[in-house]
Amino acid sequence: MDAQNFANHPKTVPLFHYFVIPALTLNFGWSIYRLAHWRHWMDGLVDLLTAAALLLLAFFARIFALTVQDRVIRLEERLRFERLLPEDLKARIPEFTRGQFVALRFASDAELPALARKVLSDNLTDRKAIKQLVQNWRADHLRA
Repeated sequence: MDAQNFANHPKTVPLFHYFVIPALTLNFGWSIYRLAHWRHWMDGLVDLLTAAALLLLAFFARIFALTVQDRVIRLEERLRFERLLPEDLKARIPEFTRGQFVALRFASDAELPALARKVLSDNLTDRKAIKQLVQNWRADHLRA
């Protein structure tokens, strides 16, 4: 496995991203087409509602998994921050947002205190911008 860094860290699940979502999107589009061109509009409407429900189900399943993952990361990082940050920053741990915790998880233990201080002092909230500040990447391969 290659070393993880900012450029290669996004997680892609090929069957989900390149098969399930496109297939459900195609099914939804086909259902719209059939509803517009069928004489049996009630069947077409049921097909369209089912296609929409399946697409939304896939979308929400992904969002729910990512939300739980972010909550676990927040908990892990709070414990890590308690262990690694100097006393003045420990008192400010509640000020970190979920997004800041999620982005800072990639910072090595050595660079975390300085980076955490910068994130708070500059009020950085953009996950991508925070991740780009990380010099010594700490890989996270256990992601949803």
